[in-house]
Amino acid sequence: MATILNADTLVGGAIVTGDASGVLALQGAGNTGVSISSAGVPTLTTPVLGTPTSGTLSNCTVDGTNTVGFRVIPQNAQAGSYTLVLADSGKHIYHALGDGAATYTIPAASSVAFPLGTAITFVNLSATSISIAITTDTMYLSSAGTTGTRTLAQYGSATAVKVSGVSSSGIWVISGSALT
Repeated sequence: MATILNADTLVGGAIVTGDASGVLALQGAGNTGVSISSAGVPTLTTPVLGTPTSGTLSNCTVDGTNTVGFRVIPQNAQAGSYTLVLADSGKHIYHALGDGAATYTIPAASSVAFPLGTAITFVNLSATSISIAITTDTMYLSSAGTTGTRTLAQYGSATAVKVSGVSSSGIWVISGSALT
């Protein structure tokens, strides 16, 4: 026996609605649903998604453009000379106690396209100073305005931020403690 719906009816926890043309709609929890035309053709309604309370969230952005960041500054420990890679964006390059001399190099924008706003921190605990070099881009020492390779002494930390530039050249500003 068929049930005729002329007004909103509660069926199994969902609301079934009907209109004068014979179109039925089933509205479930979370605004999910399906409507069925008088010809029997179903149309699915996309659910409205809320904020998840659990699970793994991937490939998400803060505002549709900028990726979701870290709540920590991940470490990339390097004992010897090292050229930065795109994956170092937002990380700190760590030079441990007992490590020898090293040069950490920021590569040319034409070879590694770090996006504007990229921040990379360098930490040196070694008694041996490290060099922070740049290839064809420009790196300014904050407040002094001088350019070129910087020296980071023991227990020093410095952060370089890409502030300008396109794929062929970039401008970085570096500042920190024990940095010359």
